[in-house]
Amino acid sequence: MPGTQGYAVVSCHVERVNDDRVWERYSALLRRRPGGIPIASLLRPPASGEDVDVWLERAREAASLAPYGHHIHWTSPTHARPTAGDPAERVREEGAWFRAAGLEPRFFCGGGWYTDASVAEAVADLGYVECTALAWRPSYLGSDEAWVELAQPAWVQLPSGRDVLTIPTTHSFGMLARAITKPLPPVVHMHFHDYELLDRRRAAALSAVLRALAFRRRPIALGEVASAVETRWADVWRGVPA
Repeated sequence: MPGTQGYAVVSCHVERVNDDRVWERYSALLRRRPGGIPIASLLRPPASGEDVDVWLERAREAASLAPYGHHIHWTSPTHARPTAGDPAERVREEGAWFRAAGLEPRFFCGGGWYTDASVAEAVADLGYVECTALAWRPSYLGSDEAWVELAQPAWVQLPSGRDVLTIPTTHSFGMLARAITKPLPPVVHMHFHDYELLDRRRAAALSAVLRALAFRRRPIALGEVASAVETRWADVWRGVPA
C-alpha cells in the first residue's frame, strides 16, 4: 500500500475455542481480515472436560483460513504460567497431541509469556517458530519471573547451538491503539485474545486499529516474516539465570 514501510503481522491467543459466542465472533473476524491482515490463530489445546470434537472442528476451520500455532496454558485454562511439573515436557506432549490429531502448527507462544531454555529447546524439537518473546516487560511479572526480550525478529541461538526463528510480539492491541499515530518499529507484531471480541466496542476498535495499521505497515502473514539478524539466548533471556 502506498506510503507504508515495514510489515504488519497479527496473532490471536485463541483460548476459548469451545465458547460458541467467542468462536462466532472470532471466526467472522478471521474471514473479514480488517485491513487485509491475515490473523494467525495461536490455539490452546482442549483442557480436561472440554469437547475435543468441537475443538478440532473449529481448529481446522481456523487452519483453513490463516497460519496457526500452538499456545499453551501450563496450569489451567485460566492460569497460563506454570506452577508445577516440567514445562518443556508439557510442550512436547501437546505438540505430539496436535500432530496425532492431524494438525501441524508452525508457531508457538508460551502462556503468560513464559519460557525457559528447556522450553525453547522443546520448541526447536517441534520445528516451531517461537513467538513468546516480547519487546517490553509485562508489568504483572514479579521480580523473580523470567521472560525473553527481543525488539524485532531474529534467529536466536539456543544453549544447544541450534537456531530458532523468533518473532517477538511488539504490541498488545491496547498498546498499538495508543501508538498507532506514533513512530512504529519496522516489523509490528500485534497480539490480542479471542475473548476480547465479546465486548462489541472493543471489537470495533480492534478492526479500526487493524485497518489503520495496514496504512502504516504492509500486511503479511506471520509465516512470511524473515530475519537475517542473529543473537544468542543469553542476550535475550531476562530474569532468573538460565
